[in-house]
Amino acid sequence: MSEEKLTIRIRENGPLVLPAKFIIVDHLGNEFILPAGKENIALCRCGQSKSRPFCDGSHKTCGFQAGETASPPAPTT
Repeated sequence: MSEEKLTIRIRENGPLVLPAKFIIVDHLGNEFILPAGKENIALCRCGQSKSRPFCDGSHKTCGFQAGETASPPAPTT
């Protein structure tokens, strides 16, 4: 059985972006409706979005900074 891994992209100083092939629920188990007609969905990381958990671009004006990067792969021998 081959399962394709979900790729979540982290935008520098911005949201998490992932393909719109997921379900997101709140702490009570209620499902959020994903924005219609989008191939990718952006999830807020700055905490300032008026449409949380989705990004509305507020990170651009609130001074949010997050530049995490993954460690480079280990060299192969």
